[in-house]
Amino acid sequence: MPGGAEMAEDWMAQVPALAGLDEPGRVLLGSLSHAMTAPAGMRVFGEGSPCRAFLIVRSGQIRVCKTGETGREIVLYRVGPGETCIVTTACLMTSTDYDADGVAESDIVAQALPLPGFMSLLAQSAGFRQFVFAAYGARIADLLLRIEEVAFGKIDQRLASMLGERADAHGLLEMTHYDMAVELGTAR
Repeated sequence: MPGGAEMAEDWMAQVPALAGLDEPGRVLLGSLSHAMTAPAGMRVFGEGSPCRAFLIVRSGQIRVCKTGETGREIVLYRVGPGETCIVTTACLMTSTDYDADGVAESDIVAQALPLPGFMSLLAQSAGFRQFVFAAYGARIADLLLRIEEVAFGKIDQRLASMLGERADAHGLLEMTHYDMAVELGTAR
């Protein structure tokens, strides 16, 4: 059975963006983080709850969404294998509670790095800082595109695009009207 360092190397090898992490950073990340799992449908984090750990998704997918005062919901983005959540990153860096919800769309395995370890790695490892901020910057760009789509995109084009992206290999998609509205950021 592989030891802790070998197991850490195994999961880190699955995250290409961590390739720039130097050996001390890899050792720290491996020793300070732990694996966590969540079944499909489980709330991974919720609006108003404290943020305690930086997550790197190893497998599965988390849907990050925001619910308005009227109860309407919009999908902001999804976090897949090798990715991190910028809502989590922002909350950790500003010591604030979550302002969105994260739900496991499929069974997930993630690496959880508690806040003290996250701050320590940010301070000590240039490679880890690069990983965190590159992911943050890329996701901000995605969010700007999402805002542009919702604010200025034609609904028929957005619907066609969403159907194409979310359909399975056979062209099938199981969604309710409500789910489609949440996905598109529109009223049902």
